[in-house]
Amino acid sequence: MQIGVFSVSDITPDPTTGRTPTEHERIKAQIAIARKVEEIGMDVYAIGEHHNEPFFSSSPTTLLGAIAAQTERIILSTATTLITTNDPVKIAEDFAMLQHVADGRVDLTLGRGNTGPVYPWFGKKQQDSVNLTVENYHLLRRLWDEDVVDWKGSFRTPLQHFTSTPRPLDGVAPFVWHGSIRTPQVAEIAAYYGDGFFANHIFWPREHSQRLIDLYRERYEHYGHGSADQAIVGLGGQFFMRPSSQDAVREFRPYFDNAPVYGHGPSLEDFTAQTPLTVGSPQQVLERTLGSQEFFGDYQRQLFLIDHAGLPLSTVLEQLDLFGEHVLPELRRELDARRPAHVPDGPVHAERVRARREAAAAAPQEAAAAAPQEAGAVPAAR
Repeated sequence: MQIGVFSVSDITPDPTTGRTPTEHERIKAQIAIARKVEEIGMDVYAIGEHHNEPFFSSSPTTLLGAIAAQTERIILSTATTLITTNDPVKIAEDFAMLQHVADGRVDLTLGRGNTGPVYPWFGKKQQDSVNLTVENYHLLRRLWDEDVVDWKGSFRTPLQHFTSTPRPLDGVAPFVWHGSIRTPQVAEIAAYYGDGFFANHIFWPREHSQRLIDLYRERYEHYGHGSADQAIVGLGGQFFMRPSSQDAVREFRPYFDNAPVYGHGPSLEDFTAQTPLTVGSPQQVLERTLGSQEFFGDYQRQLFLIDHAGLPLSTVLEQLDLFGEHVLPELRRELDARRPAHVPDGPVHAERVRARREAAAAAPQEAAAAAPQEAGAVPAAR
């Protein structure tokens, strides 16, 4: 099980002090958070992509490159890379470059995004979002998988004899997760390619996400990548903890009430009852997260949103220390113990390179075994 954190990159006033951090402070805070993620033994740091206020993360690969230089082990990922408004050529180049910089510790989550004005800013139409998702991803796959690409589509200029550079590290492209909270076509794309499906259900009841995950698992098996329970699933979550659950609720309530996304809506109590947000003791965070496995089945990646709604960096780092000491060891032990042997762990570059080499080595033997018998040979007895 890969366990980590993600940020939506909001710049939000601290409701307890009224102070708003600067862009510079929030950007530098991400590096500190990622370093703490590695320090406590988590596996993944991910950052979203936004091009509008109050968010700062317009260039995730730039930030991830800086983090790569200050970490050694964690996987660097995105919570969203906009497949609709980014040029697939640029995505191919940027993430292959990041692969080389980070020695393979890279994957990404593709999504449509949920901010309508972004589309015209990049010369696209929001009503084309699903078709953009499908066409752009087909092209992205070809750019990574083929050395020379000739291509013509509906949403960008044609490519003639084009080679994306640099080529993916070790000939293996970054692993792709497809993120969605409401779009069946995205689950279908993930299943078709045998990619991962990330259900970031932090704002939705789990029954809503279960329908998309079940569809993805069913179609993953349909396309011959393995059994439904071997499909590669990721989940989002969110926590705030203190040794006493009453203290956690009291301290987090003003942040929840003024959050830019869910603030001024449902009560904290209603929201925690209906979504994965857990505000309480470390034991409650542990039990609630383990409940996701019981509901959704075995899955490969769990990411938590922890720096949202104006929480100061010192509090975020403190939350990570609490998680690393009181939750992470038992969570990892329990989830790994529950996972059957035939269900894969989360994808990492080294294992994908090894699998590719093994498949290449086995291919000539399989071809020879399937070749027609030489003329005059005697058929095997039956």
